[in-house]
Amino acid sequence: MANNNPNAAPVEEQQVNKTEAFFEKYKKAIIGGVVAIVAIVVCAILVNNYYLEPRANEASTELAKSQELFDAQQYDKALAGFQKVANEYGSTDAGNLAQLYIGLCQANLGKWQEAVNALESFDGQDDQMISPAAEGALGNAYANLKQLDKAVEHLKKAAKMADNNSLSPTFLIQAGEILESQGKKDEALKLYQEVKDKYFQSMQYQTIDKYIERASAK
Repeated sequence: MANNNPNAAPVEEQQVNKTEAFFEKYKKAIIGGVVAIVAIVVCAILVNNYYLEPRANEASTELAKSQELFDAQQYDKALAGFQKVANEYGSTDAGNLAQLYIGLCQANLGKWQEAVNALESFDGQDDQMISPAAEGALGNAYANLKQLDKAVEHLKKAAKMADNNSLSPTFLIQAGEILESQGKKDEALKLYQEVKDKYFQSMQYQTIDKYIERASAK
């Protein structure tokens, strides 16, 4: 039967509005995690310094100066330093790590497309902290650009790469919330259930039931 109400919004428009409303409501939880990810990355880098050449190396010395500015949240100044390292020492481990920092600086400055470009250029290694955190930051950047399918893809990849209680639950929950915002509750539920079943020693395990209940609601 035809809808005779001229003021009735099309079904597609209603779904878009619903998705946007959900995304805005949970935006802080979905994409605010980039700050925590940055902290994890920085700590991991400082503790696991295997990416860097000896500190006497000129590239590593330049990188360290910019790291100090980054830690002080002087992102504009830090960005300039990291860009110099990436340009002058691009073939070194320090130059590669500078690309990651460039992406994190751009993210903190709200320049999300530039963040994506830099994070895509970072060449991750076979580790369970730095590379997954970089992948998760990339997912957050795509979420800020409202490229939600790509955001979910990279967040799920980050969780798989990490496969630990420290990072994986965070990325799985972020991906799940984005999927919920798209109306894909069944897919979100699978990710939440994975946190409950696999990462029961994580902090997120204590609160995962509320996500499961929300995604299960009809």
